[in-house]
Amino acid sequence: MIIDSHAHIGRIAVLNLSVRKMLYSMEKYGVDFSLVSNIECTEYYARDKRLPWFLRKSQTRVLKRTLRAVRRHSDKLGVLVWLRIGSEMPDEKLIRLIEKNRALIYGIKLHPYRSFVAPDDPKLEPVYELARRFGLPVVSHTGDCEEGDSLHLYNAAKAHPDIDFVAVHMDLDTDNLKAIELISRLPNLYGDTTWVSTKSAIKAIEVCGSEKILFGTDNTIDGKDHLFVNRAGQRALSQDYFHVLPEKISRVDYENIMYKNAEKLFKIKLPDKL
Repeated sequence: MIIDSHAHIGRIAVLNLSVRKMLYSMEKYGVDFSLVSNIECTEYYARDKRLPWFLRKSQTRVLKRTLRAVRRHSDKLGVLVWLRIGSEMPDEKLIRLIEKNRALIYGIKLHPYRSFVAPDDPKLEPVYELARRFGLPVVSHTGDCEEGDSLHLYNAAKAHPDIDFVAVHMDLDTDNLKAIELISRLPNLYGDTTWVSTKSAIKAIEVCGSEKILFGTDNTIDGKDHLFVNRAGQRALSQDYFHVLPEKISRVDYENIMYKNAEKLFKIKLPDKL
């Protein structure tokens, strides 16, 4: 069993991450369930480069599009609601949409690098009230910028002990050690393995316990074969999780990372594989 806790759909600029590509990838590489957020809620390409007005969509509009795309494949896909925290907060329309479609929705997604707002910014209290109201974990990109530093997510998790948080990437493009240490301090702060080496994943198991780490990939950012090869034609990191990591850790630890933790945290109900 494999659950990908961090994947994407949506279309923006040159990226076209269709559900068709996602389902192809999952079938080919043996992923049973993926939690997807929609890249169309991106607010900035970079700090000084906001999306042009004609590419901007409200988070409610994007969620409607996401739900339509996922609904026919609810046995394979679940929704993470990406919020445009730089320019929007949850309103009644969004809240009603989540309430009506709660069975398809598994969490809330923040992206400090695409919004340039830190998770511990006081303005996000309505977001955390939304998470609390619907019992939804909050997953957040970490790394790339000051607002994305894992310390800000740690602060948010510490201030909201009744909400579960996931540090996606565990500080992207670092040795991950700071994020791992912070994750170990709080029972409601988890890490995911998106773009994280198996070496760092093993370290996270040693420091935090395997119950605190979830498998994630960013599928299909690098195309329909994202789980096999990257854009540069190099072996995808996911291949190490599929074929190398099982030989380096216990079966219990491996199953925790690859699906059991996600099942428990996001309350995903899948039939047992024989």
